[in-house]
Amino acid sequence: MSTPRHLGTRVYIGGMLLAALSCCALAFSHWQSADQIKFFCYLAAAMAAAMFKVTLPGIEGTLSVFYIFTLVGILEMTLPETLLIGLVSVLAQFYWKPARRLKLVQLIFNLSQVTVSSAAAYGVYKVVAIYVLHGPGPLALLVAAIFYFLCNTVAMSTIIGLTEDKPIRKVWRESYVWSFPYYMVGAAIAGIVSFLNAHIGWQAALLVLPPIYLMYRSYRLYLGKLEAEKLHAEKVSSIHLRTIEALALAIEAKDQTTGDHLQRVRVYAMELARELGLSEDETEALRAASVLHDIGKLAVPEHIIAKPGKLTPEEFDKMKIHPIVGAEILKQVDFPYPVVPIVRAHHEKWDGSGYPAGLKREEIPIGARILAAVDCLDALASDRQYRRALPLDQAMAKVASESGSSFDPKVVDILSRRYVELEKLAREQPVQASAKLSTDIKVERGAAPDAGFAESAAENTAPATALNYDQRLATAQEEMDELRDLRQKLGNSATSEDVFSLLAIRIRRIIAYDTIAVYVVDDKILLPEFVSGHDFRLFSSLRIPLGEGLAGWVAQNSKEILNGNPSVEPGYLNDPTKESSLRSALAVPLSGQSAVAGVLALYRAKPSAFTSEELMILQRFASSLRWLIETLPQRQAVSGYIAAPSQVRKARAAAHS
Repeated sequence: MSTPRHLGTRVYIGGMLLAALSCCALAFSHWQSADQIKFFCYLAAAMAAAMFKVTLPGIEGTLSVFYIFTLVGILEMTLPETLLIGLVSVLAQFYWKPARRLKLVQLIFNLSQVTVSSAAAYGVYKVVAIYVLHGPGPLALLVAAIFYFLCNTVAMSTIIGLTEDKPIRKVWRESYVWSFPYYMVGAAIAGIVSFLNAHIGWQAALLVLPPIYLMYRSYRLYLGKLEAEKLHAEKVSSIHLRTIEALALAIEAKDQTTGDHLQRVRVYAMELARELGLSEDETEALRAASVLHDIGKLAVPEHIIAKPGKLTPEEFDKMKIHPIVGAEILKQVDFPYPVVPIVRAHHEKWDGSGYPAGLKREEIPIGARILAAVDCLDALASDRQYRRALPLDQAMAKVASESGSSFDPKVVDILSRRYVELEKLAREQPVQASAKLSTDIKVERGAAPDAGFAESAAENTAPATALNYDQRLATAQEEMDELRDLRQKLGNSATSEDVFSLLAIRIRRIIAYDTIAVYVVDDKILLPEFVSGHDFRLFSSLRIPLGEGLAGWVAQNSKEILNGNPSVEPGYLNDPTKESSLRSALAVPLSGQSAVAGVLALYRAKPSAFTSEELMILQRFASSLRWLIETLPQRQAVSGYIAAPSQVRKARAAAHS
């Protein structure tokens, strides 16, 4: 039993102490002892029995067999003698070879509850024997023993549940119910002692000490078996925990944004599960699912997961398989609690508009309903590839606005009331550093794959010509042809600034934009070669590693972005004093000789400003830019990438001020 921390615990202990003091005052004010030698012999035997103690499973507590002499006292002695046997036995149990340092409040409570239990059992025995059976007998002893067992074990389960924050019923069921048969055996031994005392003499009753010792040994053997089973269960649980950790590490290797997110979601989810009164199995299932709900993303292409922009319908179709795949993966683990249904349903919505099965309301497992709201809140309040984090209050307001449509109103109500507290609790959790996977090393051995290499060729990024392009697309091609002709006429007298300025003008005739930027790859870094329009100084200062931000993702994956968020570019808004009005981006890769040479990007202040039609037009421009880039003066290919001349970058600010 731990030290009491809560007001309710203190009140309970105080009430028990007050009841015990009342029992003692009533009993010891009328002290009687018919045979003091017999009393002290029984008292000594009870003290010896109290030293035969065993540790209870799963809690901080011990149990001894001295209660047999409490039952003997109920049969053979007065109430004060019975209470004194109990009090002295508790002292012997506590201070004989204690396993740990004992606290005064623990001793006070144990003395109190034994006093109250003994007095209650004594009273029940007298009532049954006198008023029900009209004489002593085995039935009265059995009733008193059952009542003593209930008073004793329920009192101990209550204080342990309160101080250790465990369900009282669970503590009683797991730590005390098993001892009920032993209490019945103890009642039988007490009955034998009473019989011997009546027919032979009380000294013969001391012969029951060897059976009491055998009973103690039986305790130890039984609890030893329980301990072995507990160790086996803990080993199985540990295996499941390591499986969860390994799978979570696999998710993190796929999606680098999930590490802190998973830990925070777990903290939020566990607190909501406790307040909603989920069962133990439901809580453990939610604990695992809060870490593993995105395991199905292992089956989703990485460029979709890391895309810093809105998904296309085709990409979203790919993303929607991850709850199903995740459930199929976890089904193979054989968890002892229902993790799979939560993972499968964590993208279902309260109104039935979610996926993959369109479940609604209580059809959705309660764990999935909790996880959906918590996952959304933390996602909104965290930085993502496609947008900046919202302030926590705004994120909570957005989740609350979807109560009754996307999320369970009960879950949202609790989350709305406690989200500030839960956020503080999540921040106080120690950061769990995961193992570092070797995802960035280069393996030197291995000449070629068993199936051989594919033929090397420049990647074809030209748009399909089978489409029936409209007049705008035809105009784009005419503009590029004119620009190529002009470049050939000017020869080396044309600078990169001239060419890209003409390009910007011609693109603007067909696609409206507020800012245009051409980035080129220089030693795995994207550098702004040309920028014109709003925030050109901000864009001109960027140094974007391949794979990071919007342009870096386009360059690494050689895939376009439609209506991405410009603010995710690394370094773009690092200065809190800077604020951009640009809200959408259209970006396409520029092919080099053997790899992506750069990125052509357009930006606008209006959200979702670009259309898929304009994307096809910009791709047509990009398909012709390779020739223009490779023929610019003072430029040469380096390992398949195009190096940008430093003097152009130095002059850019002056040229566009």
